This record gives sequence, C-alpha cells and structure tokens, in this order.
Amino acid sequence: MSSATGSRIVVTGATGNVGTSVVRRLSEDSQVGSILGLARRIPDWSPARTEWSPVDISSERSDLAGTFADADAVIHLAWAFQPTHDPATTWRTNVLGSIRVFEAVAAARVPTLVHASSVGAYSPGSKDRTVDESWPTHGWPDAAYCREKAYLERALDAFEREHPEVRVVRMRPAFLFKRESASEQRRIFGGRFLPGPLARPELLPFLPDIPGLRVQALHTDDAAKAYALALNSEARGAFNLAADPPVDAELLGEMLGTRPVRLPRAAARSAIAAAWGLHLLPASPHLFDAVLRLPLMDCTRAHDELGWRAEHTATEVLEEFLQGLQRGEGARTEPMKGRKVG
Repeated sequence: MSSATGSRIVVTGATGNVGTSVVRRLSEDSQVGSILGLARRIPDWSPARTEWSPVDISSERSDLAGTFADADAVIHLAWAFQPTHDPATTWRTNVLGSIRVFEAVAAARVPTLVHASSVGAYSPGSKDRTVDESWPTHGWPDAAYCREKAYLERALDAFEREHPEVRVVRMRPAFLFKRESASEQRRIFGGRFLPGPLARPELLPFLPDIPGLRVQALHTDDAAKAYALALNSEARGAFNLAADPPVDAELLGEMLGTRPVRLPRAAARSAIAAAWGLHLLPASPHLFDAVLRLPLMDCTRAHDELGWRAEHTATEVLEEFLQGLQRGEGARTEPMKGRKVG
C-alpha cells in the first residue's frame, strides 16, 4: 500500500482516449509512486514511473486480483465501443469484464475504485435545464452503450452495499475529445474509411440542425484532472463533468461559419439507420436516439467537492478535435494511432 515513495495506481484501459490522459496526468503527480497500465496491447510509450501489463478484462483467465495486489487505487476505464452489430460481444467486455474488475478490487482489498461511468448512464432529461447526480441512471435501453453504463451503475450500487470499506467514485463525463483521439473516434463512430480531411467548414454547404441535438463536451485532459483530484481526496459517489457552453447547431454554425438548416429527426435517423444497416457507419441509430434524449449535467458537486474546473471551453475542445481530424492525428498507442484516409 502507500509508502514514502507514493501511491500505486492501476489503470485499466490505459491506452485509450481517457486512459492516455489519465496515465500522463498521474505520471506528473508527485503523490503517485508508480502506475500499472493494463491494456490488451502494450504501447510504445513510456511515461514516468509507468509499467505495462497485457490484460484482457473480458478473459476469465486474467488474474485481476493478483494484478491489483498492493494497489492503492484502481481506475477502471476499459471499454469496447465496437462491434455495434454484436451487442453480446460488447456486453462481455463492458459489463462482465467490469464486474470482474469490481470483484478483483474487493478480493485484493484495494481501498479505492474510480469507475468511468458516463452521461450515457442517465435517463432521458430536458435540454433546457441541467440535472445533478441524483438524476436517475437507467440509460436509454435501446442503445447498447447506455444500457451497459446503466447496468454497471446498478452493479456498483450492490458492490458498495457489500463492500463499504471500498471508496467508490463514479465519474460521469460528457462526450470526451482531444486532438490525439481524432483518428480513433473517426474510426469508432464514422468508420475507418471516412476521410478526416472532409471535416473542413468550406466543404459543408449547410449544417444539419436536428431537434434535440444539444449535448455537452469536455476535453479528455480536463476529465483526467478530475480523476487525479478524486484520488487525492476522500470523495465518494458520482461526479458530473462537462464544459460550457452546451453544443448545438447554432454554436457549431458560428464556430464553422456554416448555415444551420433544420432537419427532421426522422429523416436524420433514417439516413443513419440505412448506413448502419449496410455496415457503412459504425455508430448505430439507437445511439443517435439516446443522444437526442441525454440530459445536460450540472457540475456543481465536482466544483465544490473536488475543486475541479474545466480548463477548456467546449468550443476550444471541438476546434482542437476538428484540427486533429483534418490532420489524422493520434497517439503512440494501438487504439489511438493516427491514420489519414482519403
């Protein structure tokens, strides 16, 4: 456990969008003595005081309890977004794998578990006001991502009752972006063959303005700051994380210099459903339905109890991400590698 040399932190999913920011942040924290990053594929990246271990949380052969031995905290970030056409596969990794992580935390007597939940865990809410962490977390049942995030909220409810000695923190961030995540997120949501250079304002004759399409965004590095603050506190429970202002067609139109044009929900969904059905688009119409219903989050609790503030506005986040798309940028890990297409 903790010693004069600092705490030992284990991070699952350490090579993805959030994981790379969290590991980098922890490697710069003088209170952290060592970091063990878990990933299916070991990266060509060596942050200070960080070691790597090849682990697949979905495999029953993985000795997670042994891996977590002597850890002061486990930050659980591992998540599979694909394949959206095979929800049983993502369920095995995201739900069953996460429960395996929770059980290993208890077995190894790790005192702190920080879990990556999401705005996607929340039940539908208004786009005109914000909700705090007491808002119901039943997700949108038709979307696998929301269904899995919501199920894990219930699993953690049971875990906390059975293991009150473990301090559990649930981070519920908005949509997370950074320059280095551009190529990965293009492949996950737009498809591997979607050219990043198409993300140029001058190529957009108009911007679709879809009723209900108003969401929040956050820089991944700002989310990582919240994870680090949670480790260095006694905080428990859930924390909403988002940057201002909320993102809608009006904001995007101003940012891109493009005219918003109203597009009915049904027309947009039909186009997405057709592309998804033909395996041309990885993002499912079910996730589109969920996004239209996600509530806007109030982040007062993170401000007051963690002393957290987003350093990047949502506009800055999206501008940086679009630049990354155009340039095919990425990071030095397998999930994040930059690739230009087209």
